Formats: sequence, C-alpha cells, structure tokens
Amino acid sequence: MIKKSVTMSDIAKELGVSTVTVSKALGDKDGVSQELRIRIKEKAAQMGYRFSNSSKGFNEGYTYNIGIIVAKHFISDASAFYWIMYRYIVELLQKHSYYGILEVIPESDEAECVVPNSILDKKIDGIIVLGQFSERYINALTKIDIPTVYLDFYSNMEDMETVLSDGFFGSYMITSYVISKGHRKIGFLGNINSTTSIQDRYLGYYKALLENNIPLKHEFIVNDRSLETGIFMEFDLPLNMPTAFVCNCDEAAYHFINFLKSKGYRVPEDVSIVGYDNHIYSTISSPRITTIDVNSRRMSSEAVDIIIKKIHDKSYKKGRTLVTGNLIKRDSVAEI
Repeated sequence: MIKKSVTMSDIAKELGVSTVTVSKALGDKDGVSQELRIRIKEKAAQMGYRFSNSSKGFNEGYTYNIGIIVAKHFISDASAFYWIMYRYIVELLQKHSYYGILEVIPESDEAECVVPNSILDKKIDGIIVLGQFSERYINALTKIDIPTVYLDFYSNMEDMETVLSDGFFGSYMITSYVISKGHRKIGFLGNINSTTSIQDRYLGYYKALLENNIPLKHEFIVNDRSLETGIFMEFDLPLNMPTAFVCNCDEAAYHFINFLKSKGYRVPEDVSIVGYDNHIYSTISSPRITTIDVNSRRMSSEAVDIIIKKIHDKSYKKGRTLVTGNLIKRDSVAEI
C-alpha cells in the first residue's frame, strides 16, 4: 500500500490555520509570526512533510540530516551503551523526517581536532555529540556555526545545550542503598578523571558516605580504565578489601565481578557490587547486578527535541536537562 503524501492542507487542518499561512511559514515569507512559523515547521516535520526540491524557498538551508558524533572507543562492540543511544536517536529523528548520519571519531582525529567533512561542508543541519570529547575538540566544534546538543556530557562552557543522566543523585541513591544493607567499608570503581559522568557518580557516592559519617578512603578508589584510550585495564585491589564496591557502570561491574571471582572472592558473600546504567551486562552477570536504570530513550528523545527546535529557531535555548534514573534491586548486594 502506497503511503499518502502529506500536503500543506493536511498541516493546516492539524493546526487550525489556512493553507496560505502554512505556505508562508514553510517558505519563510512575511505575514507569519515567528512563534507560529516554528510550530508549523515542527508539525510539518512530525507529519513527514517533504519539501519539493524544485521549490527553492521551501527547502533552502535545510538538508534534513543530523550528524551524530561519537568517539570510536565508546562503541568498541555492538553491545556498547552508546550504540543503544544511537539507535534510539535515529529512530526518533525519522519521526521528524530527519536522517541521522553517524560520524565515528578515531582517537587520532580527536587529538588533532579533525572535524568531519559533513559538518565542514554544511551537509547537516545540526549535531548531536554523543559522549565525552576533549575540551580542545569541543572548542573546534563550537567554532562552527551550527546547532549542537551534547548528550551524556557537559563542560564549563557557557550556553552549552546538554542532556544528562542525573548521575550524582543516582550514585548517591545506590550508595545509600548499599549503606542501608550494613556496609561501612565501601569502595568506588572508576577512573574519576576519565569522564564527567564518572565524576558525577563518584561525587554522589562521596555524598552518601558523608551523610552517614563514613570516612572516604582513597585506597578504596580502584581505577578501571586508561585515561588516554578509555579501554578497561586490570584492576589493582586494595590490601584492605572493602565489603562493597560502587561501580561507575554495569560493564565495569561485570568485568570486576569476574576478576574478583578469579581471585577467589565470592559475590556478594565476600564483596557486594552495584553498577549503573541497567545495561545488558547487569543481567548476564552472575550474580545479576543491582544498578540504576538510565532512561536512555528519554535522554535521546530530549536531545532530538532540542536539536529540532534549535534548527528552526536559532535563539532557542534549553540549557541543562537532567533525566533521573531508578534503583533496580537484584542479587549482587549482601546484607551484613
């Protein structure tokens, strides 16, 4: 069955305006307020309206492509968390009649601040930056006048549109849960200099310790990855082992559990483990990992919504958007 093309008349009926008004708005002509023009363009994108290539005024300046930029080391395998985010973004963009163009940035290109040609050649209308990049690379992107949203990453730059999981509160919540099970010797697994997400989760862990008068012991902080490459590394356990560890993500928690088992530790009988993300690693692990569920679909939806609005209204600003997660209790925490 052939799908009926969306017409200006269809858009006009949806919004309760005249077809002439829709035509003026889509053609960027006078006689329509800026607010109504944005509403009409957003509705046209949602309904799948396609501008005619022969009508210069309708599609001038729009490619209906969005660049999705991610560092190569974040998507090293098909089960990586950011692959899931990417698939959500593409699906959501399609509902707005946009296409997602994936740009994977190798470590060498990030170091040399090489920006993809799709951006330099203006083949896209906006950028969603997925995951953390160096400040130098972000500075290179910001020099290009194009709407940009940062997903699961932020910095101290002004006017930065970001969508984040509330890692601080999530880690505070899950650490408090571990404490409620009687644990006082609690470590943290993660390279706190690696990403802003890990830093936030470390600070949430620290706040929970402070509130419960538990001293922070630096020897309980175990590194999990290389700062330069982000690749997981062998763990260096403290001599005086904690009874529990708060891990910065489920993948790290999964590898850590297997490492502990190889050293003769039982989880959770000897060492309790909690993770973060509610990723596939939390369910394939033995035991299954208690974690924080990150609503990655809602984060993706927020990012898509912001980038579409910024494309059609250069003055639109949303700022920092936090998406709160939920505690998922499984089998990796013992009560003592």
